Amino acid sequence: MRLWLAQVVSAFGDWMGFLAIIVVAERVGGSSPGAAVALVMTARILPGFFTASIGGILVDRLNRKRLMIGCDLVRAAVLLVVPAIDTVWGLVVASLVLELATSLWGPAKESVVPNVVPKRHLTAANSLSLMAAYGTFPFAAVTFAFLAQVADWLGAATSWELLEVEQESLGLFVDSGTFMVSAALIWSLPLLARSKVERRAAVKGRRVDLALGLRELREGWEFIFYSRRVRAVLIALGVGMIGGGMLIPLGAVFATEVLDSRTAGFGLLLTALGVGVAVGVAVISALQARLNKSHAFVVACIVCGGAQLFAASTSHLRLALAAVFVLGLGAGGVYVLGFTILHESVGDELRGRVFAALYALVRFCLLLAIAVGGLLTEFFDWLFEAVADGSVDTPVGAMSLPGVRGALWLAGMLMVAAGLLALVSLRPRGGAART
Repeated sequence: MRLWLAQVVSAFGDWMGFLAIIVVAERVGGSSPGAAVALVMTARILPGFFTASIGGILVDRLNRKRLMIGCDLVRAAVLLVVPAIDTVWGLVVASLVLELATSLWGPAKESVVPNVVPKRHLTAANSLSLMAAYGTFPFAAVTFAFLAQVADWLGAATSWELLEVEQESLGLFVDSGTFMVSAALIWSLPLLARSKVERRAAVKGRRVDLALGLRELREGWEFIFYSRRVRAVLIALGVGMIGGGMLIPLGAVFATEVLDSRTAGFGLLLTALGVGVAVGVAVISALQARLNKSHAFVVACIVCGGAQLFAASTSHLRLALAAVFVLGLGAGGVYVLGFTILHESVGDELRGRVFAALYALVRFCLLLAIAVGGLLTEFFDWLFEAVADGSVDTPVGAMSLPGVRGALWLAGMLMVAAGLLALVSLRPRGGAART
């Protein structure tokens, strides 16, 4: 419970800081606020690729409890400094440090979970973890909006005028406090057991052994490459993120060009997706004792792809919302079951490197989806116009073929392919026990 509460508080702080730093970037960006925000957001993505290699080694070699506490304290300190930053590059450096600490905290927390949660409860624990990671965003957004009113009140008070109280400053101060609370919760955890790698590092003292570090890095990636179960889960989650991630840049275009519902349609699609994820997580948690996790993971992947294909094929808002809701159901199952399979399949001495690789893969695939979504739309616009004059006849009438529909079809097929690959990789061999 304390570990989960620490994640809730930390995730709330992450979202609050995310919103506040965007406002700060717009303020210090001057005549180019859009470029400033893009640069700062890029700085939040880059550290994830570092933690896929070196960061994973740190998580496996260092005391994970102390590492998480240190990351929380670093984030708290940086956030207290951000309100005083008045240049874009200063904000970029602060964002890099913040995200580096966050990228180390996440894999360290995932590595600790199997040590404090019984195996039979891992699925429920991962369901709660998903709720903590993404369910805190609405509360952070509401709190950030409320702080705007508090800032106006404080700014109007004579005794506070000289402090130049602003919404983002209050948000950052509150954010810093959340990480202090998270550090206190982690400090109270009785995480006394040490991994084999930690004990080996303690014997060697504080001497830096580059050869050992490279060997550990190679061991981590070799395990990922040769373990069928781990490889299947990582690929399925990564490819699924590409497919589902395309809803972010293309959802508004799809709602306008295909569903003819403009901005309201996009909001409804996102709502249906979020509700579907929540229901999917609840269903998986309720049925965990009766599920074959490997089979359920494969089914969830294929359901995601099939639902996306159907959603992209319809021109009716209600049918699209129903399909996106089913997509959310499958996505919640993929996340929870994927993390549970990794927790059960990876030993403590390698867990940090594997989850660091997963976090980096998910970041990369999401960035790729956002980056190529628009390009794919343009490509399919050209292709459909050249091949079918932008429409095709079906038994129920003519179907228009805007490029966004082709991009979402491709995304759905990628998710189905990932599910089929997982089916082959997760199939027991030689009478292996089913999990």
